[in-house]
Amino acid sequence: MYSPPTDPTDQQRMRRAFAWSAETLGATIAGSEVWGWHGRTLSSHVEHPDRGACWLRLLSAPQDKATGKIWEGNRQAAALFDGHIHKPLLYDTKKSSNGGYAYHAELYQYIADPVASSSPVLRTDLDPPTEWWHSLHTDLEHVNTVSTDRVAVRQEWVDRTVPRFLDMPGPRITDWAPAHGDLHTANLTSTTPYLLDWEGFGLAPTGYDPAMLLAYSLLVPTFANRVRDTFPVLKTEPGRVAQIIVITELLQSASRGDHPELTPALRALASHLA
Repeated sequence: MYSPPTDPTDQQRMRRAFAWSAETLGATIAGSEVWGWHGRTLSSHVEHPDRGACWLRLLSAPQDKATGKIWEGNRQAAALFDGHIHKPLLYDTKKSSNGGYAYHAELYQYIADPVASSSPVLRTDLDPPTEWWHSLHTDLEHVNTVSTDRVAVRQEWVDRTVPRFLDMPGPRITDWAPAHGDLHTANLTSTTPYLLDWEGFGLAPTGYDPAMLLAYSLLVPTFANRVRDTFPVLKTEPGRVAQIIVITELLQSASRGDHPELTPALRALASHLA
C-alpha cells in the first residue's frame, strides 16, 4: 500500500526486527513485504508450523512514544471482537525493543481475500453485492454495542481543530459509540468483507465509521452514494457531526501531505453540511 521508508537505515532496522519477530514467533517469512504509512509498519504472509498460513505485522515507534491508542488497539479489539465479527483472529504477539525503538509484532489469521482497494482513497468504482454491504452493516452494528474506555476522538481536539480547517465552531459530540476508527476500502476485503487494522479502535461520534468510509470514497460518487444508502445514520444530526469531524481529520492529514487530492471534495461536503 505504501512505499518503504526513504531512509535506508530505517528500512534495514525494520527488516531486521521483522525477521527476528518471525523467528521468535516460530514463523517463516513466505511472502513479499508490505509497508504501512510512513514506514511505521511492515507486514508479510508467513507460515507457522501449527497455524499454517498467517499474517505477521510489525509496528515500530521510538521507545518513548510506544504507548497510547495505536499501540494497543489491535490487541484490545481482538479481545472484544475475535470470533464475533469478520476480522482476522489475533493468534500471538511479541514486544521487543532495541536501539531506542520499540516493536510490537502481531501474528494473525491469514485472509486470502484481497483488499477492496490498494489505497485508502477510493479512485475506481467498486460494485460489491448486497451481501457485502449487509455484512459490513451488521458487523459495525455489533462494534457499536461493546463497552470500552478507549477513546478514538476527543472533544478537545474537535474544539481546537475544526475552526482551524473549516472556519466554523467545533460541533459538540452528544452521541458516542465504539468505532473501528479507520474504515476505508483499503481496510476492507473485497468479497466478505473482513475488517482489517484495528489500531484506531475506540469511542467516537456515532456514525464515525460510515462517515470515514464516505469521506475516503468521495471521488467515486456511485460508491459514496451506496455508503449513504447503507448507513442512514449519516442523514441524522449525529451523523452530520461525525462527517464534519472526519472531514477535519482528513483535511489536517492533507495539510501534512496525505491524499491532498481529496481536499476539494472534502470542502464541498463540508459546505453542504454547514
